Amino acid sequence: MAEILGMISSQRGSETDPVTGPAVDPGWIREFARAHETAGFDRVLIGYSSAAPDGFAVASAVLQATERLGVLIAHRPGFVSPTVLARKLATLDQLSGGGRVAVHHISGGSDADQARDGDFSTKPERYGRTAEFMDVLRRALGADEPFDYSGQHYRVEGAHSSVGPVQPNGIPLWFGGLSDDAVRVGGEHADVYALFGESKAQVADRTAAIRKVASATGNDRLTFSLSTRPVVAATEEAAWAKADTYLEKARANKEAGLENNSLRLKHKAAKETTAVSADRLQHLAHVRDVHDERLWFGITKLMGPQGNSSGHVGTGQQVADALLEYWDLGVENFLIRGFDQLGDVNDWGELLLPRLRAGIEERQPTERVLAHH
Repeated sequence: MAEILGMISSQRGSETDPVTGPAVDPGWIREFARAHETAGFDRVLIGYSSAAPDGFAVASAVLQATERLGVLIAHRPGFVSPTVLARKLATLDQLSGGGRVAVHHISGGSDADQARDGDFSTKPERYGRTAEFMDVLRRALGADEPFDYSGQHYRVEGAHSSVGPVQPNGIPLWFGGLSDDAVRVGGEHADVYALFGESKAQVADRTAAIRKVASATGNDRLTFSLSTRPVVAATEEAAWAKADTYLEKARANKEAGLENNSLRLKHKAAKETTAVSADRLQHLAHVRDVHDERLWFGITKLMGPQGNSSGHVGTGQQVADALLEYWDLGVENFLIRGFDQLGDVNDWGELLLPRLRAGIEERQPTERVLAHH
């Protein structure tokens, strides 16, 4: 089932808005979660880093503050057993009524950030571990009888849980990463493969490569998600003016050293390579500022490798039309987050999401229409 997702933080702040408040601000979490629900989002991503607050605790607060909004909890395999995570996810799913919980697997693009939590494995080792983790997790979430598993990274005997998801296959397994190792793992094991906001040509190339792995391994569940940071306004001119304002604010904050974001790796180890997905965005940003007419890389170029930072700029209808071109390439989920966090969410709820949903309804049979819980 395709979805529109936002991203929630535990404290106010972005590249354009210096972080304020404590690392965990309960009032902000409630306000931000309810804004997403009011705007019409299906789910919100809760990010992960070695310095960030616990995602499961934040997810619980989001679920309690809202009635239908779901969560996508980012998780790094290697620190919690897959059988333990299965019980955590299933318990949260049961407590929240079912269908509101999903998990996003991030193998770890930074050796330095992994080391802060005591993991000194190599990236190839981490991807091998993620493959086994997702395999065991899926079995643990769906097993009616105790099972054994013996792999290079995980071994369990008689694994069994008294709690499962409300519905069979009720907890989607998301995955992110664009290296060759990532494509092999995600193509085989993921329900949803998350892509950064690249050009249509690059997305078409990546999805083809990932689908090839999925087909060869019998993964007929696989769908795709695109991440973007839209800048929308009533007119195209106003939208580009807003983008310019965001860029100047981000530049001023960077120069003032106000980038206090726990989800960003601020101190990268010497000679450490960056994630392939971040490198790909940087390449596009340095070719030109705008691709495919309205895919903007101004913030990407300014801030350097730091995760998804490209976004589509225009009126709500123009941005919806641009995203629907990715839908035509096979992308069925859209993960969008903003720079002016609350303001952008409110703008999207008024200007973008209704038009995006209407466009999807025109393209899909009734049984595959984007659900609005």
